[in-house]
Amino acid sequence: MAVPSVASDKPAVKSRRRPPLLVGLVTLAVASGGYLGWQRFAHGPAAAKLEPPPLVPVIATTVQKQNFPIVLTGIGNITALNLAMVRSMITEPIVSIDFKDGQFVKNGELLAQLDPSTYQAQLDQAEANLARDQAHLENGQINLNRYIPLQKQGFAPVQQVATQQAKIAQEQATIKADQAAIEYAKTQLSYTKLVAPFDGVAGIRLLDVGNIIHSSTTRGSPSEPNALVVINQVQPISVMFTLAAADIPGVQDALAKGSVKAIALSADGKTELDTGTLAAIDNQANTTSGTISLKAIFPNLHRQLWPGMFVNVRVVTHVQDNGLTVPLDAVQQGPQGQFVFVVGPDHKVAMQPVSVRDTLNGEVLIDKGLTAGETVVVRGQYRLTPGTVVSLANPNDPAAVPNPTTASAGLLP
Repeated sequence: MAVPSVASDKPAVKSRRRPPLLVGLVTLAVASGGYLGWQRFAHGPAAAKLEPPPLVPVIATTVQKQNFPIVLTGIGNITALNLAMVRSMITEPIVSIDFKDGQFVKNGELLAQLDPSTYQAQLDQAEANLARDQAHLENGQINLNRYIPLQKQGFAPVQQVATQQAKIAQEQATIKADQAAIEYAKTQLSYTKLVAPFDGVAGIRLLDVGNIIHSSTTRGSPSEPNALVVINQVQPISVMFTLAAADIPGVQDALAKGSVKAIALSADGKTELDTGTLAAIDNQANTTSGTISLKAIFPNLHRQLWPGMFVNVRVVTHVQDNGLTVPLDAVQQGPQGQFVFVVGPDHKVAMQPVSVRDTLNGEVLIDKGLTAGETVVVRGQYRLTPGTVVSLANPNDPAAVPNPTTASAGLLP
């Protein structure tokens, strides 16, 4: 009876050892959870706020003090300083063309030769008449020299001497007429050579060899050209442009002080083509458009200006001495007007309102709001707010600061 009782006591021993094991497991789980929770809390947003914010890279420059030209800008078109349509004074066929289309020609250079045979014959005839009448004059002078001694000796009547003197005077007048006829014939013969009236560039010729060119006072058929070619003088060259009528006093004051500089730029305003001088202001403003026409002359040494081109013209009315200038990229537009970001000694930026007087070639003349030597941001403003701490990137490496696009600013493209 003792054996069964021993066997029945073993399960009771196992049930008494189980509770301590469960308590240990629970304690371990609680400790692990607490540690993980502490780790998460220690590295969460609250801890991140304690770290200093990252520096924002920008490209900056200093406010410069320099002479700044004050300009007026107008739109105009280029015209030849002189334009000539080469016509003929006579009606004759063309026997040769001595220039090429688009060729640069010199004053007096032969352009075309007309048939000279008729006018050469007229010249030969006039010269022959002169030679004949000179012979008559010489013979009459010989006779007069013979009559005068005879008249003094009483062997020749006075009337004969007077008649001979009248004949000589008549021959002298005839010779003058012959000389005038020769000059006229030479002039007519010179018309058979069509020459350039000034240095310039020839256009596309309007007539070819074998065509009859008519004189400027006559014409063949209405469809037939009445000129050989058009010559444009392009060195120097002129530009006609317009400015607002309100700018007239400023331009007049500049002209009163001396020569006024004019600058011709390409139609997009990016390329400077030539520098010249203002030549004239029209004597009346256009009441419809409120503008005034002006004329400027340019040397055009490199022939970058061509008749018919549209250009922008800048007129320098005066120069602002020791003006404060910053790059155009530094000026921003805000709800309250124009401003720049100024970098302080602690590398924190502040918004500084400015007043812009003029802009030229990517530079801005500041009327007020800045002082010389201040540091202003020229690239990277889209990431800035007042008080932002910045780092100054290498100005020669634009890639150091991202482009201010909507995508890089975190906005929708």
